[in-house]
Amino acid sequence: MQLHSFVKLKRKELGFTQIEMSKKAGVGVRFIRELERGKETLKLNKVNQVLSLFGYELGPVAITRTLEAHEEG
Repeated sequence: MQLHSFVKLKRKELGFTQIEMSKKAGVGVRFIRELERGKETLKLNKVNQVLSLFGYELGPVAITRTLEAHEEG
C-alpha cells in the first residue's frame, strides 16, 4: 500500500477530518492534503509526525519492481 493511501485509510478509520488530523499531528491542513494526494516531495519529519498518530514511522521498504523494468527505461 502506498503512503498516501495508508494515511487516508488510517485517518478515516479513526474518524478524523483532515483538519482534525492536522491539529493532532501538529502540521498544517495543506500538508495533510498534499500527503493524501501523494505529493512526492514532503518533509520526512512532518510525515513521521502524522504517522506517529497511528503508531508508525517511515522506514526502508524493499522495491517490488523487477530489474527488467529499470533496464528497459
